[in-house]
Amino acid sequence: MKRRQTLAAGVGLAAMGLGLGWGLWRLPAQAPSPDAVARPVDIWGLSFETPGGGKVALADLRGRPLVLNFWATWCPPCVEELPLLDRFQREHRGEGWQVLGLAVDGATPVREFLAMRPVAFQTGLAGMDGVTLSRTLGNSSGALPFSAVFDSSGTRVEARLGALTWEHLSAWSSRIR
Repeated sequence: MKRRQTLAAGVGLAAMGLGLGWGLWRLPAQAPSPDAVARPVDIWGLSFETPGGGKVALADLRGRPLVLNFWATWCPPCVEELPLLDRFQREHRGEGWQVLGLAVDGATPVREFLAMRPVAFQTGLAGMDGVTLSRTLGNSSGALPFSAVFDSSGTRVEARLGALTWEHLSAWSSRIR
């Protein structure tokens, strides 16, 4: 009897996760609302564990423009935009651009996901603290995917809730240094 209850609870949690992911995916892509003002954050003081067990310190990324992308393995639009961010990192690395993906997820799912779909940019494990951080950067709803763009001085100059397009990334790379 306990096995059946455990199985039912697991199926229920999985359904809830899928429902949440589907609901977030259905949200229209948009820029943060004007009243979702980002609070100043010293991003250079942040560091995150990596899926491989190391650490990524944002201080090491100082002095170059940065796309900070919040994503999760269970988020369909997040997964869809990862190849685009990977391409952007590869094509604009020579101009100083860098991408850091912050996974709002656990280490095991991220590690397994990246083993199947590797990316050229670094990934940090933000967990649910990533939602809080994204809110301080202007993501009032806490939904995913969310990207914040910083110029080389560390000032947040752009933010976008929803999946990115190549046009967004190209516009940012031509304007921001």
